Amino acid sequence: MNFDKVQVLQKLQQTGMVPVFYHKDAEVAKQVIKACYAGGVRAFEFTNRGDFANEVFAECVKFAANECPELAMGVGSVVDAPTAALFIQMGACFVVGPLLNPDVARVCNRRLVPYVPGCGTVSEIGMAQELGCDVTKVFPGETYGPDFVKAVLAPMPWSRIMVTGGVSPDEENLRAWTKAGAFCVGMGSKLFPKDRVEAADWQYITDQCRRSIDFISKAR
Repeated sequence: MNFDKVQVLQKLQQTGMVPVFYHKDAEVAKQVIKACYAGGVRAFEFTNRGDFANEVFAECVKFAANECPELAMGVGSVVDAPTAALFIQMGACFVVGPLLNPDVARVCNRRLVPYVPGCGTVSEIGMAQELGCDVTKVFPGETYGPDFVKAVLAPMPWSRIMVTGGVSPDEENLRAWTKAGAFCVGMGSKLFPKDRVEAADWQYITDQCRRSIDFISKAR
């Protein structure tokens, strides 16, 4: 791991945006990571969504260490403790999941690695905080909307909420989440249109990242 827990949390907050991406081809993934980094991204979530995803991730972490020295590489779509341990061993600086699993929290806490679990209720968010999660993820974001984030922060203003699902790289969307009080947002398919990736249009991705970070900064 290149960065400790405090540094990772700072990166999430400073940019306010985390790309969420998976590709079975490590070379494609590397180019996407580099394009995001050029656009100002400093925390990247590679999702554990395919066979041998861990092997692709391992290659990407080594690549990022050389080509993107300020980038914290994290892993997403983690639902169990063994998977979290595997990716931490391979250099994951943070772990994200679609659900809350206390066993994952224990593994991450033992290594002082931020764990961002998916939560859908105020009680789940509270439980995650009791388990030591500094940031909780509202997922799927489009189901809840910015009003949910705003409502949670009213009685629990100390909460740091990451929103994933339903986040798009346009000003209106990013402004709504930011104004609601989101700590940061995770952005996947809308940031990486399939046709652009297939066409190797890396400049498009760089531009999208740069604009998104700028929109979030203005909304703050």
